[in-house]
Amino acid sequence: MAHGSGAPGSPSSAHIPDGHTTPTHDTPAPTRTGAAIEEDRRWLAHTYHPLPVVIARAKGAWVEDVEGRRYLDCLAGYSALNFGHSNERLLGAAREQLTRVTMTSRAFHNDRLGPFAHALSDLCGGGTVLPMNSGAEAVESAIKVARAWGYRVKGVTPERANIIVMDHSFHGRTTTIISFSDDPDAHDDFGPYTPGFRRARFGDADSVEDLIDQDTVAVLVEPVQGEAGVVVPPEDFLPRLRELCDRHDVLLVADEVQSGLGRTGTTFGCDLWGVRPDLRALGKALGGGILPLSAVVGREDVIGVLAPGQHGSTFGGNPLAAAIGSEVVAILSEGTLQKRARDLGQVLRSRLEPLVGRGITGFTQVGLWSGITLEERLGTGRDLGEHMMERGVLVKDTHGSTIRLSPPLTVSESEVIFACDALARAVEELAGEDR
Repeated sequence: MAHGSGAPGSPSSAHIPDGHTTPTHDTPAPTRTGAAIEEDRRWLAHTYHPLPVVIARAKGAWVEDVEGRRYLDCLAGYSALNFGHSNERLLGAAREQLTRVTMTSRAFHNDRLGPFAHALSDLCGGGTVLPMNSGAEAVESAIKVARAWGYRVKGVTPERANIIVMDHSFHGRTTTIISFSDDPDAHDDFGPYTPGFRRARFGDADSVEDLIDQDTVAVLVEPVQGEAGVVVPPEDFLPRLRELCDRHDVLLVADEVQSGLGRTGTTFGCDLWGVRPDLRALGKALGGGILPLSAVVGREDVIGVLAPGQHGSTFGGNPLAAAIGSEVVAILSEGTLQKRARDLGQVLRSRLEPLVGRGITGFTQVGLWSGITLEERLGTGRDLGEHMMERGVLVKDTHGSTIRLSPPLTVSESEVIFACDALARAVEELAGEDR
């Protein structure tokens, strides 16, 4: 099995690399760390609760904090860093473009956007590209496109279009998107809410069919639900959605912002089931972890309903982003990282299976992506994340007792083993505290 290139000093075995000082809860935060965290608390809106680590440098799958301690990054920017920190191919594309032109707006053509769109369309198996910046913008754009298609092509009565969404979904935090969220933190106290959405049960195609009527224009779904804890649907779910949408003349819209671009061991999450959506929302890793870049890619007759002036973005499709995105597509076109995610996903699974019933109630896993649930008696996902940080691994909790593992796809086998060993030790520590 091929190995990735971690940062200098990354492990050749499943041990903490040389020079890594393991922090403890008993040691007060060093001055530089404490000062940086305090400045964040003083000047930033308190919309995040980060782990108490201040990252100053990063390379490959490793980050270094302001004190010189090194950690294996097993969040990878919520999959924005699929290709690792400071990927030389992507940095090279960015450096070269920085010396030419970075921003023009879509008021003019630029020489990088067309080639990027062409390459991305080919990666997706064809279709038109609508470039944006963030993943939420891509989803919002797909919603607008689906509604316009419904009115202008399908013939839905004006102001009657509805879109079927899933429970426990996460598509971003804009006001339209949170209107159909069932997460109280994302939803509550931000109304009045945007109408036009119906919520089905993820993994239950019958519940989707029950909600379809003559005014339904789209079904919006994450092939694998990331924020919910890496929830993988039943094998027949996506194929049945495809059949339902075809039968009822409804668009299938796949939010592949997290599941796309190699994370699942396939180029797109939908590829796991051989399903091709009408529209794909892409983001995160599309910008290579260097800058925001997103896109909606799909049927020309659907995206083509938009006319000049009806949608756009000042920075969407800027030449710097397009240059980086083109290199991202080139990397994915080789297929190497998809295979690595499949191969190392099996290593990940083999290391997680023995932990079930020993402090872990269960886990989900697809490619290099896993949701791991701690026994509630042992604490929360946050507790587990803090203990893993002490062992030199950074993860993020989600929804109570669950954490996600999603290292860069460039990670090595020994680094995957290192992460799993840190998880096992952290669980043991929490079990000891419970006694």
